[in-house]
Amino acid sequence: MRANPEFWLALDRLIEQNKPVIDRPKGSAHPRYPGMIYPLDYGYLRGTSAQDGGGIDCFLGSQAEAALAGILVTVDLLKRESEIKLLLGCTCEEMALAQAFLSDSCQMKALLVERNPA
Repeated sequence: MRANPEFWLALDRLIEQNKPVIDRPKGSAHPRYPGMIYPLDYGYLRGTSAQDGGGIDCFLGSQAEAALAGILVTVDLLKRESEIKLLLGCTCEEMALAQAFLSDSCQMKALLVERNPA
């Protein structure tokens, strides 16, 4: 599945204009589910808004440049909502790790959309 290049460019622009804020560092526990440990830094883009009323969520990987590598499209049956999560500076392994982390629950599932699929 390939998205229109303008879709990725629009997200690039959002990221350039709204820097990530990491509020859940790698290794920290989810505030409501202490058994869920974040495998990567997790936060949001300052100055943006998402379905849940917060900023657009993002995972930050290990790459020196925090370029947009892909997105996760999530469905949360508990909250009855869907949203995207940006994958910034993530390797292929880190994108898969973030997807598995969000799909670990029977209440939430995530679909990975890579910017440049191999």
